[in-house]
Amino acid sequence: MKLGELTQATLVRRYKRFLADVELPGGEVITVHCPNTGAMTGCAEPGSRVWLSRSTVKTRKYPHTWELIETAAGMACIHSAKANQVVREAFESGLIPGFEAYPDIRSEVKYGENSRADLLLEGESGRVFVEVKSVTLVREHAQGAFPDAVSERGRKHLRELQAICDETTRAVMFYCVLHQGIQSVSAAGDIDPRYREALLQAMVGGVEVMAWQAHITPSEIRLAKELPFSVDPASGQWVAGKAGAEAP
Repeated sequence: MKLGELTQATLVRRYKRFLADVELPGGEVITVHCPNTGAMTGCAEPGSRVWLSRSTVKTRKYPHTWELIETAAGMACIHSAKANQVVREAFESGLIPGFEAYPDIRSEVKYGENSRADLLLEGESGRVFVEVKSVTLVREHAQGAFPDAVSERGRKHLRELQAICDETTRAVMFYCVLHQGIQSVSAAGDIDPRYREALLQAMVGGVEVMAWQAHITPSEIRLAKELPFSVDPASGQWVAGKAGAEAP
């Protein structure tokens, strides 16, 4: 995914979840939109170099949007909605193996109880519902974790993915790692133990789990490699996109 022309700035502070103040190279401080509802732990340190896009919509109160940040562990994209676009492009290009039989791809498809699948892949073999989550929380040993805050919405998505699995319908929880410093992914059970339990149940119930890291530069974001995933990293049991994973 090409990012277009971005402006460099320095982060002053993030506040009210959707706002941040940044200092432009000339010294001017402006308020920008922060497109991330999570805690953004480690991705909102004052003084960090950031990159901004600018909207051409004249009615926007804050025309700039915060897109990227250079963290101590590596470049990260904090615009969580970008994950859906990056993952769709990867499926469309055939980068992700195992889905060649599902050439037709749609976004934001209604399913379950008032939910929308981020992606729906269809073909002669059936359907694949894909839920995409952006991962930017990095811990010791380059360990990525999701979620970075309690997520009832995330648990709901897991339950609904599990409910639609059958002989012709696959369900995938896809963790799109938008942080260059992450080399493996796990559930953040200490932050949201109920999410961990829901994920474990979903995996046992047939939901496939995949984690892929994106290559991030100020000019583009693209999926680069699959990462190992574990519900509990201490268990030593890792999977990489396998359905019905053995419970740790």
